[in-house]
Amino acid sequence: MSFTGKYELQSQENFEPFMKAIGLPDEQIQKGKDLKSISEVVQDGNKFKITVTTGSKVLHNEFTIGEECEMEMLTGEKVKAIVQMEGNNRLIANLKGLKSVTELNGDIITNTLTMGDLTYKRISKRI
Repeated sequence: MSFTGKYELQSQENFEPFMKAIGLPDEQIQKGKDLKSISEVVQDGNKFKITVTTGSKVLHNEFTIGEECEMEMLTGEKVKAIVQMEGNNRLIANLKGLKSVTELNGDIITNTLTMGDLTYKRISKRI
């Protein structure tokens, strides 16, 4: 199953408490919670390029499954991570105390970020 495509954010759960916990300033959280977010994924075998555009902020990460890479966090901090694939529709990464699971089911992509007992969930639909 290919992840390639553009996805528009449909809903999110726990945005504010999660962003506060990772250290985003309140002003950024308030601005970001109502903005339209588009994720673009390009998959070429085990290589991925992911671009998330939220308002004027663009987050861009590239990685190869199973190889160490540098990823940009929501805070702008860059951390080293290894992304693994589970089955053919699930990407899992651990980024500095944060677990990211991205799952593709048909035209719906669900990204769940977990830090301690706090979970932030984003659901996006292919456009």
